Amino acid sequence: MKQSQVMIPTLKEVPSDAEAVSHQLMLRAGFIRQISAGVYAYLPLALRVLQNIERIVREEMEKIDAVETLMPAILPAELWQQSGRYATYGDNLFKLKDRHQRDFILGPTHEETMTYLIKDVLNSYKTMPKVLYQIQTKYRDEDRPRYGLLRGREFIMYDGYSFTSNTDDLDKIFDQMEQAYRKIYDRCGLDYRVILGDSGDMGGNGSKEFSAIAEIGEDTIVYSDMSDYAANIEMATSIIADNPTEKFAPLQSISTPGVTAIDSLVEQLQVEPQRIIKSVALIIDEKPVMALIRGDYDVNEVKLKNVLHADDIRPATDEEISQIFKSTPGFMGPVNLSSDISIIADLSVRNLCNAISGANQQDTHLENVNFERDYQVEQFSDIRTVKMGELSPDNKGTLQFTRGIEIGHVFKLGTKYSQSFQADFLDENGHPQPIIMGCYGIGISRLLSAIVEQHNDQDGMIWPLELAPYQAHIIIVNTKKQEQKDLAAAVEQTLTHHGFSVLVDDRKQRPGVKFAESDLFGIPVRIIIGKKAADDIVEVKLRNQDEAIEVSQTDLVDTINILLKNYM
Repeated sequence: MKQSQVMIPTLKEVPSDAEAVSHQLMLRAGFIRQISAGVYAYLPLALRVLQNIERIVREEMEKIDAVETLMPAILPAELWQQSGRYATYGDNLFKLKDRHQRDFILGPTHEETMTYLIKDVLNSYKTMPKVLYQIQTKYRDEDRPRYGLLRGREFIMYDGYSFTSNTDDLDKIFDQMEQAYRKIYDRCGLDYRVILGDSGDMGGNGSKEFSAIAEIGEDTIVYSDMSDYAANIEMATSIIADNPTEKFAPLQSISTPGVTAIDSLVEQLQVEPQRIIKSVALIIDEKPVMALIRGDYDVNEVKLKNVLHADDIRPATDEEISQIFKSTPGFMGPVNLSSDISIIADLSVRNLCNAISGANQQDTHLENVNFERDYQVEQFSDIRTVKMGELSPDNKGTLQFTRGIEIGHVFKLGTKYSQSFQADFLDENGHPQPIIMGCYGIGISRLLSAIVEQHNDQDGMIWPLELAPYQAHIIIVNTKKQEQKDLAAAVEQTLTHHGFSVLVDDRKQRPGVKFAESDLFGIPVRIIIGKKAADDIVEVKLRNQDEAIEVSQTDLVDTINILLKNYM
């Protein structure tokens, strides 16, 4: 391919709102262009990388007998109304009406559609297991699109769905998918972690998330420095030391005028935050709940939602605290709380002796508060956000934090959607049962950014060989020299014959411009054809190396193959 024929609109200046390195580099290199906020055009070089990623995904899916299909992007709203997600997905849904005023959405994901599709097809245990997938553009009305392709309103996804008649088959496919994902990300040259994730709006109770390590990542990854344990911050847990045991002391009131924050209470009373019970007033699925946690921790709302199997959670307003909780903002506590209020406590509060809590009265706290004697709890559970340095839950090493980009997720959905759509099958005994489902997603366009975030230097991108838009970049130093053009044509033919994809820079540009853009593009192999073209001598340089070497045309392929053994 001649570079003069490819549309590659490079930029010297990067737009000021491009924060992520990947966003900056892909704009500068002419890979993408913004059409609207969160909506991008994939130009020729980016499209070739996307096609390479999709090829890898398709190859690994074929190995585990997953079959490709393609669903519509415009979906009738009633499918999502039937599952309940039309309401819970909220403003992130793109909603529209057709000329007959019927409601539709632009699909952000396709659980409902796939379930509707198979409900009358997979009607016997003999027809399963089945795994279907698609690679398709998805839509999400992000409030604040940012970081280029990492958080857009239009994005490309792989989404797969498994349908089984028993949990053993679900577990088998889930494990196969996890291994396939590992192979995909390995082939993409990514540094990633497999972590325990939250199923969120997807439903189900089994979830693993794949996260690429990157400072720009929107997720906090918690991992052990001495084992394979890893989880996102919403799901991570830890081992914490037991609270010291003491004899119960008499309950007493303390005057604490204006002291509404933990830090202020610690300072006034000269106590450790570990002695304080933090009381958090919440409205969960429209019901009042008080969450208790030790003063040195924060309540993790995702964990709390999962513990209570709740759909919606929000902080109570000051008015609700006064009217519903019969308490005072800043001075809440579990003692003498109305019996109509459910109390859920973190494990950090269990066996906490002679603690300090709010008294549910203005400017007043209580000391020597003790469970069972002074207050009751409906349930103790892990509802805290872990801290760096705590003991890993597998008792191996301590917890460390890093940032990551979510690049994939696998879910065990169970029967959430099959029950919503009455997608039943007849089992071996002729009895109807709901189909058991799994769901599997990979952010194809996000991978583009994640790879660039990990593989770049001050000069531009550095693409892995299997993903690069072109694997070899032939640069003609002086296009006025016929011998250079002839040698370039011969080298291109040779490399193409040996399976390399080749881009030839045939433009009438200064060599410095050509070299700089070649670095920016991140093409793995650069072949420079210059003054020694008449002697069939070229220079070869790998993108991640500083030095170029001279080699004859006849030895070029062997030399490139040797050099590539140490590439990335």
